[in-house]
Amino acid sequence: MDRSSPVPLYYQLSQQLEAAIEKGRLSPGSRLGNEVELAARLGLSRPTVRQAIQSLVDKGLLVRRRGVGTQVVHSQVRRPLALSSLYDDLEAAGQRPTTLVLHNAVEPAAAPVAAALGLAEGAEVHRVDRLRSAHGEPMAYLRNHLPPGLLPLDSAELESTGLYRLMRAAGITLHSARQSVGARAAGAAEGKLLGEDTGAPLLTMERRTFDGAGRAVEFGSHLYRASRYAFDFQLLVRT
Repeated sequence: MDRSSPVPLYYQLSQQLEAAIEKGRLSPGSRLGNEVELAARLGLSRPTVRQAIQSLVDKGLLVRRRGVGTQVVHSQVRRPLALSSLYDDLEAAGQRPTTLVLHNAVEPAAAPVAAALGLAEGAEVHRVDRLRSAHGEPMAYLRNHLPPGLLPLDSAELESTGLYRLMRAAGITLHSARQSVGARAAGAAEGKLLGEDTGAPLLTMERRTFDGAGRAVEFGSHLYRASRYAFDFQLLVRT
């Protein structure tokens, strides 16, 4: 702790604990000492330690359980805005991703999907809906549309790996994408699926992915739990 810093001590402590959680030094299920023990060990006041812990409870990184104490729940997933798959990003972060396929079928394309893929409205497209979890906790609801016949989409394979891995394995080059990020409130069905209350904030992402020839090969429309997920941006100054 830097006691000469203008940054409050509780905030310094909360940042150090959050960094330890994100880097895996404090893994899910780890217990923190009680406030009295932590305060004594760190040479801080009990209110300072309580405020630091509460800030991480509010972020959903820690939970207080009667008879157990304060435990690490998980770290928030921070995903770069890059042409990568959620499965790969979760796996790289040590989040142990799992997938449940909710829908996997060929169907007529609605107008927005047809426009995104450069097809006629009503043309056949392959739609896949999946629930992606990390550490057994729902993270995202993923809906993807692909041109029919692009590659086999077996539900068992989709539950064992990521869609982009399957596409690359089929020889499809993922060259570029156009992506938009937004937010909205969860509907009742979405909230139930993701473990959030109706009206809870959800992050939205739509992405059109193109191959090396400029052909649209995938249109994704995804929902993420705002309490568990964030997009990271790197901004450059234009001179």
